[in-house]
Amino acid sequence: MITIIGSLKGGSGKSTLTFNLGVWLSMAGVKVQLIDADPQATLSDVIDVRREEGFDPTLSVLDKQGLSLEQLHAADETIVDVGTSDMDSLRTALARCDRVVVPVPPSQADIWSTQRFIQLISAVERAAPPEILGFINRGDTHHAVRETNEAAAALVSLPGIRFIKPRLSQRTVFRRSFSEGLAVFELESRGKAAREFLSLAASLYPHMVS
Repeated sequence: MITIIGSLKGGSGKSTLTFNLGVWLSMAGVKVQLIDADPQATLSDVIDVRREEGFDPTLSVLDKQGLSLEQLHAADETIVDVGTSDMDSLRTALARCDRVVVPVPPSQADIWSTQRFIQLISAVERAAPPEILGFINRGDTHHAVRETNEAAAALVSLPGIRFIKPRLSQRTVFRRSFSEGLAVFELESRGKAAREFLSLAASLYPHMVS
């Protein structure tokens, strides 16, 4: 399966999610390949750190040249990190993927951005539209803050996207683990962030846990 992790806005957590999913799938024995088609190359940077630190399993990452039809199908699972700073690569990936996963931070601006992203995906010429999945990323951890739940309710109501209930919260361990070249569940296996991620991963890849 070819999965894009994408959005129209920077800083939504695309690279962090792509990296964590890559480690998780690799640990499960899946033949997975990661493609960094974002000129910022944040995903490539964290893979370099992981390699330098000697963590297992090792991961490799391809640049936008990996968006060729042959290369996209060279693994059981392909995950593409791509942003709007390279619109040609984004459109190529959208034309060839099976699904698009959209991390949505809890703000009205991000809901509007997601709505525009859905429209962009729909405008790409292809035989059949990809599945579009959305979830709340970097949600508030304080129960008194209502913006996260309000954003989730708005995301549910958007046409053309399927809402996934598991969410990732705004936790410093995500940034810390990423900077060290580790998945969040490797750094703090029993932490809240690890539980959140594993719940999301199970929703995205249910066949892996059934």
